[in-house]
Amino acid sequence: MGAETRHLLLIDDDEAFRAVLARSLTRRGFQVTAAAGPEEALACCGDQPPAYVVLDLNLAGQSGLNLIQPLLALAPATRILILTGYASIPTVVSAMKLGAVHYLAKPADVADILRALREEAPDPSAAEPAPDQRLSVRHLEWEYIQRTLDEHGGNVTATARALGMHRRTLQRKLGKRRPAASPPGPYS
Repeated sequence: MGAETRHLLLIDDDEAFRAVLARSLTRRGFQVTAAAGPEEALACCGDQPPAYVVLDLNLAGQSGLNLIQPLLALAPATRILILTGYASIPTVVSAMKLGAVHYLAKPADVADILRALREEAPDPSAAEPAPDQRLSVRHLEWEYIQRTLDEHGGNVTATARALGMHRRTLQRKLGKRRPAASPPGPYS
């Protein structure tokens, strides 16, 4: 592939994650342009249409799903990969229907990202869970706690307050590993 077909647009509001991933992808031969938000991403995409886009699902409280169609309007041949810390079947299906080619839960390593960008798009209807693959209540609670903790910058006291839970109860729940009966996800 030439440099033109190896251009990748990385869109993530987490500055540290964006910098590390951009360096890793650059070392693997991509010409990486990084953007922190939707406006910057669309400007970058208009300047040089990318062959690939790695898009965070949560961009400072906004859904990255809203960016898929505008990106594809500017660069119809681009392959969009959604990365998220909050994986769920409905968002996977929505992302695929909007035009993303793949969806990975964070933390994803660079090899997983490269594999996802290059493989064919999965069938969105195949993403429907089988009855025995539904998320357990414990798993849903774990995901909700992690999301709320992330929204409060890792502050356990503020998270406990937001959840209406005693701080020690939250600390005990956080001290446990992700529920074993649940499918693997971003915090495994």
